[in-house]
Amino acid sequence: MTKKIAIGSDHAGFELKEQIINHLKTLGTEVADKGCYSLERADYPDFGHAVADSVLKKEVELGILMCGSGNGINMSANKHAGIRAALCWNSEITSLARQHNDANILVLPSRYISKEEAFKCVEVFLNEKFEGGRHQDRVEKIDIK
Repeated sequence: MTKKIAIGSDHAGFELKEQIINHLKTLGTEVADKGCYSLERADYPDFGHAVADSVLKKEVELGILMCGSGNGINMSANKHAGIRAALCWNSEITSLARQHNDANILVLPSRYISKEEAFKCVEVFLNEKFEGGRHQDRVEKIDIK
């Protein structure tokens, strides 16, 4: 299990973020909460960039993000070279994102996923490993150089 992760959301993902933080703590995972910190309107790029920066600086091993649809915060995080944020809505998609795409940030659509499914996605994301092999060349082609 991953020991330290960064997590962030906008206001639409705030309640799910808080539930995931509590769940992660029961699993013994250290969490760096990058905001937001309430239900007040908040702009998803701010938190997508904060989590992406934390992953890139190796302050944490992986990141988790959420906003209403997952799309906006996912787009923001993926602007960073070296970030492979994956929008996931079930554990199978999450597993493949780690195994085949070496995803380093899990993105959840907070308005379209149950708490139980989100927890499953988080656990799969933290436990799966990149398979490498035939997938390595593809992953290396993601960043524009």
